[in-house]
Amino acid sequence: MPYNKNKQQAFQAAQQGFEDAQGLYTEIIRDSESYGHQLKHLKNEVNEAFQQIENALENASEHQRGQLEKFQQDLRSIVNEVNME
Repeated sequence: MPYNKNKQQAFQAAQQGFEDAQGLYTEIIRDSESYGHQLKHLKNEVNEAFQQIENALENASEHQRGQLEKFQQDLRSIVNEVNME
């Protein structure tokens, strides 16, 4: 049972990390004075989310794996968007 609990907790941490990074991305104000600070915070959140996803992928179920890979893809899109600016 602890294995399944840890698997679920890892997935939930990855999901929360993804949602936090996505939320920050949508809140960035590109023409504000604090854009640089916001961007740095976003990069930290994205890196943390990637790490949480990698940890969760180590023992994810097939269903979870598909969702985690989608989170990775969406995070890469955020990184690409930010790098284009």
